[in-house]
Amino acid sequence: MRIALLTTCLADAMHPRVPEAVQTLLRRLGHDVVVPPGQTCCGQMHLNTGYARQAVPVVRHHVETFESASYDVAVVPSGSCVGSIRHQHGSALRRLGHEGLADRADAVAGRTFELSELLVDVLGLDDVGAWFPHRVTYHPTCHSLRMIRVGDKPTTLLRAVDDLELVELPGQDQCCGFGGTFALKNSGTSTAMLEDKVAAVSSTRSVVCTAGDSSCLMQIGGGLSRAGDPTRTVHLAEILASTRERPWSP
Repeated sequence: MRIALLTTCLADAMHPRVPEAVQTLLRRLGHDVVVPPGQTCCGQMHLNTGYARQAVPVVRHHVETFESASYDVAVVPSGSCVGSIRHQHGSALRRLGHEGLADRADAVAGRTFELSELLVDVLGLDDVGAWFPHRVTYHPTCHSLRMIRVGDKPTTLLRAVDDLELVELPGQDQCCGFGGTFALKNSGTSTAMLEDKVAAVSSTRSVVCTAGDSSCLMQIGGGLSRAGDPTRTVHLAEILASTRERPWSP
């Protein structure tokens, strides 16, 4: 299968190991991975903060970049970006009178998948041949949990990883407090939510906290670091890309 990778602007700028891990994993599974040149932000941050008109050229560029017939599906290592592509693009464009572009956006959204969705639902896998000999806890991010509803797909994949010890995270359905600009506009509330999440992660005595969104891992990782907790934050893609031959390293 030929798969287009949306790296996400956050991962591209701050967590480049994540899209690299997605490529490593999918190529190991025998798929052709392409990274469409010229891709930028999907427009989520504009839409989430109420700048729908300003988001139109950003969304148009995303559609033009990913509507190519030269690939079968697109994969995104971010539940929040998939949520925006799937649930915000078409509806926002229609509200602003861009019907034709909205139809094209819906077509792109229809073949865009979050990583665990792609692996389990599209490729029919639960064991990707990974090896990760560490104690791990999983944080289900808000958008993946409530918006695109990936359910237990990430934990199904994690349980199949050789030598990985998966520990349930207390209060796992609670937000980490990031929420994009929420963390800036409501810093006090965000900090309190993060403190609760850090305490929950610490209570698991895990070596690694994983999730499907780099943004949430950035938030949680910052809180753990400031608390002096040695737990590392590692994206799901990095764990699934790790093998005995090419093991994950901090």
